[in-house]
Amino acid sequence: MVNADDASTPVLLIDVDGPLNPYAAPPHRRPEGYTTHRWHPEGWHGRKPLRVWLNPDHGPALLALPYRLVWCTTWQGQANTFIAPVLGLPELEYLPFPDSPSRPDARLFWKTKYVVEWAGGQPFVWIDDDTTRYDQEYVDQHHDGFGRILHIKPHLGLQDEDFAVLNAWAPDAVAATTTKGEPR
Repeated sequence: MVNADDASTPVLLIDVDGPLNPYAAPPHRRPEGYTTHRWHPEGWHGRKPLRVWLNPDHGPALLALPYRLVWCTTWQGQANTFIAPVLGLPELEYLPFPDSPSRPDARLFWKTKYVVEWAGGQPFVWIDDDTTRYDQEYVDQHHDGFGRILHIKPHLGLQDEDFAVLNAWAPDAVAATTTKGEPR
């Protein structure tokens, strides 16, 4: 496990709905390995509690990656209240998003600009279900450093193949934290 306070460690930005909660799976059939949770997080205005499926195996798998874990979700700090305990994750830093986010380009996912600004050149990998090739192009053009987006299918959630990709990208992300032996 990496030191979560180590700024020289590349960041893994984690979205909840889609990657951890395969919300788009058939509603009558919980994916194998997932547990069902029903919550009323702040901002949820449904009469029924919000149904969230989580796989407890994802916590240890995420902690085993050579990244500093950071929430990148509209759950923001509530991910530490609801999601982290189920997965066995410690309290994580989160990206603060504005209440009314702006969109610099209609093709671009609204989070992308904020991710790039927040990262400030530090190496990152971002897992989300709402990204497209336009988001990766934006990162490539506006982020001075290693930045990769792994699109997760929201009806499947994180899969073994996704963890393999995250591990395969890790050496390049780690190498990007230093330039000529000096911290970036």
